[in-house]
Amino acid sequence: MHTIDMDLVEMTLDVMKYAIDRISNVTPEMGAPKKEDELFQIVGQTITPEGIGGENAFKLFRDVLVKATVPIDHPRHLAFVPAAPTRAAIMFDLVTSASSIHGAYWMEGAGGIFCENQAMKWLVSLTGLPEGAFGVFTSGGTAANLSAMVAAREEWRARNSANVGVKALMLTSHGAHSSIQAMAKVIDADVVMIDCEEENLTGRELENAMNELEEKDRKRLFAVVATGGTTNAGIIDELHSIADVCEKENVWFHVDCAYGGGALAADSVRPLFKGIEKADSITIDPHKWLFSPYDCGAVIYKNLELAKNAHAQEGSYLEIFRDEGAQGFNPADYQIQLTRRVRGMPLWFSLAMHGTDKYRQAIERGIELAQIAAKKIEERENLELVRPPSLSVVLFRRKDWAAEDYRDWTYKNHSDGFALVTPTKWKKETVSRFCFINPDTTEEDIDLILESME
Repeated sequence: MHTIDMDLVEMTLDVMKYAIDRISNVTPEMGAPKKEDELFQIVGQTITPEGIGGENAFKLFRDVLVKATVPIDHPRHLAFVPAAPTRAAIMFDLVTSASSIHGAYWMEGAGGIFCENQAMKWLVSLTGLPEGAFGVFTSGGTAANLSAMVAAREEWRARNSANVGVKALMLTSHGAHSSIQAMAKVIDADVVMIDCEEENLTGRELENAMNELEEKDRKRLFAVVATGGTTNAGIIDELHSIADVCEKENVWFHVDCAYGGGALAADSVRPLFKGIEKADSITIDPHKWLFSPYDCGAVIYKNLELAKNAHAQEGSYLEIFRDEGAQGFNPADYQIQLTRRVRGMPLWFSLAMHGTDKYRQAIERGIELAQIAAKKIEERENLELVRPPSLSVVLFRRKDWAAEDYRDWTYKNHSDGFALVTPTKWKKETVSRFCFINPDTTEEDIDLILESME
């Protein structure tokens, strides 16, 4: 398996040709999933004692299996939070894998970690956090949120020995990402969800929620999680007033910007994030609005030492990594993973190649497309906005449609290979939703999608 022969050379050429064709394709085919038994009937058993051969396996992937996926960079993929990795980032993802760099410790991965840290410095600069703040790349927002929660809880326990062994409690809003509640389960913490009078969480509502806690629960409070751009609607919590409450109450302040973090680079909306510079930790997903390939998240800490106290692993086989001869930044010390690839390298290469100005322009284009779409919706008699667009998200309804109509419309467009736009819920009503990430999405794409609702 590890020898180099002519078959491997030919396979390498086939793979590189596929990658070049895919990277240069500006209109990728909108694939659609098939049932597992359907795929098995076409593909058959691929894992056998003798193997089916690289040429055969690759042909099955290229001709069948990849067509049963939906490319997240399709310009009419406007569902969930799509992605649009730059071609530079995709190409360097190949380089990253081919280089076989272990990105946990400086001793093994110094060059790759240096690249990641260059990109991280730019991310940190966007947040406005004070000098000394820094972070690491993770597998995504869920891992980043989990890493931050662990650091917050351990800081809370270290501050008061009476908290050791006590089930911790955090506060967040109903607009928070589902990973917040899911990761609270992982660390066995309770979550109290705050109902917001308006659409975003404010410091006043947070303070009221704290005052409503029983004394025994107030003592268990270790963190508050605010959102810098909700997945569903792009709504940003009132970060500055929340920060003030957390500072007064000495509670860890985490901001989940997994989706919205890219907008920190956009001058047009940066003021909406006022107060993020006071956060104790921040989550940003470069594989969303910073044009990196999957998977690439990031967690940033105001105080790195608190994260290190929570995450650094000990073991006789790890001691060499902390020897004087191996001194350097060790990403494994600041998040939940020990084994990790240098997933921030594609972002670094793309930033180095294109410069941060082009990133700002591409992000601003997503915001502009949302405004354009909102105007087009208002001009159509059968459509109406549910709320003003926020960041790059637009919620709108088709008049007289029920939930089943949105569902059927979604499946028809998808099965036709035309577009993927999915419904969501807003105040219990089923509505439609655009999320613009890809700067290659055109006004014509928007028109065509809206026309399909006639």
